[in-house]
Amino acid sequence: MQGLALAIAAYVIWGFFPLFFHQLNSVLPTEILAHRVIWALVFTLGMIMLLGQAKGLKKLLQQPRTLGWLALSGLLISSNWLVFIWAVSQNRVLEASLGYFISPLCSLLIGWLLLKEKQHPLQLTAGVIAALAIIWELVSLGQLPWIPLFLALTVGFYGLIRKKQAVDSIQGLTVETLWMLPFALGWLIWMQLANLPVVFSHDAPLSWLLVASGLLTATPLLLFAAAARRLDLSIVGFIMYINPIMQFITAVWILGESYPHQRLITFLLTWIAILVFMLGLWRARRTKAKA
Repeated sequence: MQGLALAIAAYVIWGFFPLFFHQLNSVLPTEILAHRVIWALVFTLGMIMLLGQAKGLKKLLQQPRTLGWLALSGLLISSNWLVFIWAVSQNRVLEASLGYFISPLCSLLIGWLLLKEKQHPLQLTAGVIAALAIIWELVSLGQLPWIPLFLALTVGFYGLIRKKQAVDSIQGLTVETLWMLPFALGWLIWMQLANLPVVFSHDAPLSWLLVASGLLTATPLLLFAAAARRLDLSIVGFIMYINPIMQFITAVWILGESYPHQRLITFLLTWIAILVFMLGLWRARRTKAKA
């Protein structure tokens, strides 16, 4: 029960992200991203000190190959954050939620194609149905749904790198944000020099929200890491859909986003793919257990 509660807490926090970042719509997405990087690093460093993991972090910083991969994963996750923040500011949360619906299916296909992981036929069928949903979006609306695809692909390849590099989640995020720190600080300095509208320190409530973005970035990762050690993968996989479901509800019923009716078919195909995916995952684990 403890693991289940931790997992639900992590995904509920992620599910509230659109509402949180909606409060920062008056701030440039690049400034939000810069502060998210900075304050996430501050928070993770503090957690590492409290948890007594300083030696582990020091050892990680002495591994050039791993550091290189974490630089790439840091670039992927920070670009994911930026596009998500921008999507919220442009009232396109519905498209963002679609990206997180298909991200597990995208990860499945990446694992199958690049890692040669064996997948249950139903799981591969789910991947095909998800691909049909994207094709339908392209044909019916005449444009590629780049926001969902970008979010799903960056999450998928981020997961690929983190899977290949066995690094503790909190230490990994610390190194990733450490790589992004020079860019974050450089951008904030450039904003000042270019006389761009800077919110931090000029608006106290928004400044505190920018600081809180770092806390909200790291907290669900810590909760998820603790939950993953206590739960089966199939349970974690099922619970992960709390996040995009909450985002979908937020977009349609709270933020009142408009959307073309053709997109309902996209979501319907995606949800069918998810059901097939979960059924395949359950059957694969059942077969493995019997063996």
